[in-house]
Amino acid sequence: MYLRQFQYLIAVVDEGHFGRAAARCNATQPSLSNGVKQLELELGVPIFLRGRGQRLHGLTAEGHKIAKWARLIVSHCESMKDEVAAMQGNLQGTLRIGAMPSMSPVLPLILKMVRASFPNIRVEVEFIGYEAMKIALDNFSLDVAIFYTDEQEVPERRNVLPIYTEYLSLLVPDTPAFAGRTSITWAEAAQLPLALLRSSTHERQFVNNVFETTAGYRPIPKVESESILHLMFQVQFTELCTVIPSHFARLPGLHPGTKALELIDPVRSRQVGLFWAESDTIVPMARVMVSIIKTLNKTQDLKHLLEDPTTSIDPFTIIQPRRSLLPETAKIELEEER
Repeated sequence: MYLRQFQYLIAVVDEGHFGRAAARCNATQPSLSNGVKQLELELGVPIFLRGRGQRLHGLTAEGHKIAKWARLIVSHCESMKDEVAAMQGNLQGTLRIGAMPSMSPVLPLILKMVRASFPNIRVEVEFIGYEAMKIALDNFSLDVAIFYTDEQEVPERRNVLPIYTEYLSLLVPDTPAFAGRTSITWAEAAQLPLALLRSSTHERQFVNNVFETTAGYRPIPKVESESILHLMFQVQFTELCTVIPSHFARLPGLHPGTKALELIDPVRSRQVGLFWAESDTIVPMARVMVSIIKTLNKTQDLKHLLEDPTTSIDPFTIIQPRRSLLPETAKIELEEER
């Protein structure tokens, strides 16, 4: 067996098509097909369910297991290369991050430190849902994921590190109706015309539950979207209001003509954390993020920036952070987790 065969297999599983998989692997289709067939012969079992003309109809039971092992093998091989590069002080490769949309203003602050400490690392960020993140971590297509730590299955996991606490505000048009207001109750918010995230998202389900327990019902929004920024534009240009993470409101100049009111009675919050794949050791790319978050937790700079309502997040400091806010680390040691 060769590593290339496992890479071919993963590409076919992901693409669901030999031609697209070959293009992704920069290989000819016959070479890729032969590589997969040779792997099946060596293992003695079919990996794919095939129809007429070799059309794929999914994986066999054995194929599912083989594909999972293939991802693990390829991931560990890449991690080995990263480990050797790190020992030589030249860590390279791609840091693959899955995140929720509310991390949009926060990630640049964290990734600035990553790039300052490890300039040869390339970063890929994918905004996906919680279930997709779990699958991606399990099959090693993500190095780390950033999501809420209060999901039911999270307490059973050891591979999680807290980052900050997220509070909620109601973004409203800056009109006389809200003059002098700095806060609003959930029951009051339920009476207003709303634009909310889609009901399939974890964030919306959390908001629905708060409305139900405080107002006695779930308000029906006038507009639904998967984009928080789109909902904020709805507030800027229409009469609608929306629920946002409070740190979004501290981006000056982003949405003029709006104001954020703290949602109270009750004040609800959620812990945001960093997750990585369960393994005997933390792979180098995940260890980079773990080290960065541990540094920020020690200094409390990020926590203060996001949770202190008197602090404003300047977009220019996101690009060029001041040392007083987010001190850059010349080199963050990649120590093995004990």
